[in-house]
Amino acid sequence: MSTDKLNELYPVADQDIEYFQKNGHVRLNKICSADDVEHYRQDINQAVVDRKAKIELLPLEERDTYGKAFLQIMNLWPDYEKVAKFVLAKRFASIAAQLLGVKKVRIYHDQALYKEPYGGLTPWHQDQYYWPLETNKFVTMWMPLMDVTKAMGTLNFASGTGNVGYLGDIPISDESEAVLSKMCEERGFEIVNHGDINAGDATFHSGWCLHGAPKNELNVMREAMTIIWYEDDAKIIDEPDPQERWNKGRRDDMNRWLPDRKPGEKADGRLNPLVSPFE
Repeated sequence: MSTDKLNELYPVADQDIEYFQKNGHVRLNKICSADDVEHYRQDINQAVVDRKAKIELLPLEERDTYGKAFLQIMNLWPDYEKVAKFVLAKRFASIAAQLLGVKKVRIYHDQALYKEPYGGLTPWHQDQYYWPLETNKFVTMWMPLMDVTKAMGTLNFASGTGNVGYLGDIPISDESEAVLSKMCEERGFEIVNHGDINAGDATFHSGWCLHGAPKNELNVMREAMTIIWYEDDAKIIDEPDPQERWNKGRRDDMNRWLPDRKPGEKADGRLNPLVSPFE
């Protein structure tokens, strides 16, 4: 039976906060118990199956690089009450706030990222390329819902890129894999993979931290859940701005995740609840 400690404090060690702020990513172990993860895994998997049934998916071999990278099911929490208990957990939000050095955070969105058996690589990319907020205080938790090995496609991070910022108008694609891989080699960014990760462990990365993942070499679905937070006081980027600050991805994201807010306003829409950490 689940002990469900997701609303109990997880104090992040000072050295882990320092590592995150320097490198843009960090691994934290035993955030959840195995029982808790298995409990919510069933709820998340059920939600994924429900959503997947409404999507027309081509066979893996007929998809483009992005389509082969993962099965991406976004923002489950508003529609599935049991999943919401996981996504809105104070334990997770508290970790996000500690890593970012802020008091309170809001949910941007969640997404289940399942790398299918023999699924392709996830090209190098920066998440914040798609995010229309006037802040660098973003963090994403990537938590496997099962024990995963490096061979199943755990994340690669380019250490230090979290503090470099915008690296160019390069959406996730074959081009981003080629261009950003070459850039990492030329600029000497250390590539870090945190290796095998057990259910209940997680990696966290900042919005600008360059990352990707190898292909899944096994005939096993790699199940992972991600949650994205940002600082409470963040505002949507105002207009007019240089074109790179309002690319198509950012406009699409604003319409999808902040449909009741406008450029320049505080990013406190109905889909972005405040998750207050422990006082």
